[in-house]
Amino acid sequence: MGSLIAGFDAGQTHTRCRLALLLESGALQPLGQGEGPGVSHLDAAGGEQRFQQALQQSLAAALLQERTPAEPLQAAAVGASGIETGSMVQSRAQQLAAAALQLPADRLSVSGDERTALAGARGACSAGILLISGTGCIALGRNSTGHEHRCGGWGWLLDGAGSAMDIGRDGLALSLQMADGRQKESGLRAALWQALDLNPEAPAAPQAIKSLVVQPGFGAAGFARLAPVVHALAEAGDQQAQAIVARSAGALVDMATAIARELALEAPLVWTSGGAIEHLGLLRQGLDMGLQRSCPGAQLARPSGDGCDGALSLARALLRPR
Repeated sequence: MGSLIAGFDAGQTHTRCRLALLLESGALQPLGQGEGPGVSHLDAAGGEQRFQQALQQSLAAALLQERTPAEPLQAAAVGASGIETGSMVQSRAQQLAAAALQLPADRLSVSGDERTALAGARGACSAGILLISGTGCIALGRNSTGHEHRCGGWGWLLDGAGSAMDIGRDGLALSLQMADGRQKESGLRAALWQALDLNPEAPAAPQAIKSLVVQPGFGAAGFARLAPVVHALAEAGDQQAQAIVARSAGALVDMATAIARELALEAPLVWTSGGAIEHLGLLRQGLDMGLQRSCPGAQLARPSGDGCDGALSLARALLRPR
């Protein structure tokens, strides 16, 4: 029937596994898809365990699909948040994934999720830039000679500009400045605090926020969940919320412009991906307008495929010599 292969897209919020049969003709026959929990950096508390569980649980969910044949996995590629190409972290992730999926090293590829996403996005195109803006943010470009350049993706504690996390965190920070009189009060504070199930009028609410954001389960995803609240206020005309969204759009523009410069890309295609850039209309509008000023001729484009598609293409390549 063919060889069963898997492509994984492991982000901070959730992990997707997509299965396919590699037929003798070289074509891929799509099968099931499953989801599992997200991953964190391997050096974070419980990071290695979370990584393996994300792969195993998403694979198990995909295998439950009725169309999936009951046969061993032959090859897989994993694109995961926080994996730096050529680093010791990548080597560790390769070993962890091999054990979790019960695959030999030569049947497995593990890289950063930006690389599998770019492989899926560009399809038959030889060059272009991928901007990913979800919980976190990263950008990767490739030119016609195969050279690549990356911007961003240094972890939410250091470099979240352009992401949903950044929008939510900046909004929450601004709300606390409103509470102590440093900034003019607006509907932003009440909306964000209510989204956190806090009473905006309660004197203890600011201290409750200070405690909440340091809880292990909050992190980048907790801030990112506030981004739609900030965006809704920006759409309604709140100028401070608009400024927050505009700053994040500007950060995306800066990344794309830097990649175009480093790779000598003229009027590049710019593929966009991620929940923030897909669902926050003002963020995308700001990106489009900014690109026209900073990178003339650049065109926003929909990706040909997603991170799972890119991972499947890499997994297929592992079996080609056979």
